[in-house]
Amino acid sequence: MEKLLFTGGTGFLGANVKPLLDKKYEVTTLGIPDRDEIKANFVSDVPELPCKYDIVLHAAGKAHVYPKTEAEKQAFYDVNYTGTIHLCEAIEKVGVPRAMVFISTMNVYGDKPGNMDTEDSRPLVGDSPYSDSKIKAEDFLTRWCKMNHVTLGILRPALLAGPNAPGNLGAMVNGIKTGKYLSIAGGKARKSILMAEDIANLVPLVAEKGGVYNVCDDYNPSFGELEATIAKQLGKRKPISIPYWMAKCLAWVGDVFSFFPINSSRLEKIVTSDTWSNEKAKRELGWQPMSVLENYKIR
Repeated sequence: MEKLLFTGGTGFLGANVKPLLDKKYEVTTLGIPDRDEIKANFVSDVPELPCKYDIVLHAAGKAHVYPKTEAEKQAFYDVNYTGTIHLCEAIEKVGVPRAMVFISTMNVYGDKPGNMDTEDSRPLVGDSPYSDSKIKAEDFLTRWCKMNHVTLGILRPALLAGPNAPGNLGAMVNGIKTGKYLSIAGGKARKSILMAEDIANLVPLVAEKGGVYNVCDDYNPSFGELEATIAKQLGKRKPISIPYWMAKCLAWVGDVFSFFPINSSRLEKIVTSDTWSNEKAKRELGWQPMSVLENYKIR
């Protein structure tokens, strides 16, 4: 059984992916939490690894935070970029793997929503600290893997779905659960989503083939469909929908008061479709994505 080093393996993604990877590999997790088998802060230090690994799955990273200070902005580079460099320095000491799989993000393409875009139809223009730090990490790994003859697979997932999901999906679940969620303009906007556990199906495929892939479900569900799925699982009514003009008025309040749950920027993301093509991953890897609406469980 091959040895796999998994950074970020005790977080949301790890909870969904590691049990499946354990069936295929001898998995060791690396990170800051006490639950990690190798406890190390590879932001500030170069970790001490006990042995060589066949595959490295690098999923540790900073996300889901809107930076408000220069220190918070710098933290994205410290974790996503410098941490990647330190990880590779640690790997070099014990011997390079045959393959590296890096979990990147659709945000590398920038803030403009996708319209079934492919990996080649959009330049990497993301300029937020999160997206720019991921672009820099991708670039570093591309050069490092080429120099060390390591097969590199870069996965750019859409919004991840799974139990206890963080970010916008988690906020939707919590809002519907507490009755503090309003659907906007009928929830017609569509979003590309990926079942988090599908990463476990992608790892062995991309570790063999290498390459850069956008990964998401074939079907792009609407906000309304997601709201209905979540409400049904919670035993709640489908959220009330308010017209766009009313939401816009609320967003203007949020533009002035930062504690308000919605502002103009967030409103536009909610009412604008954001969809991506997964054809390259299906074609080159022979991968068939899981259906989000059929498999998504909130807990």
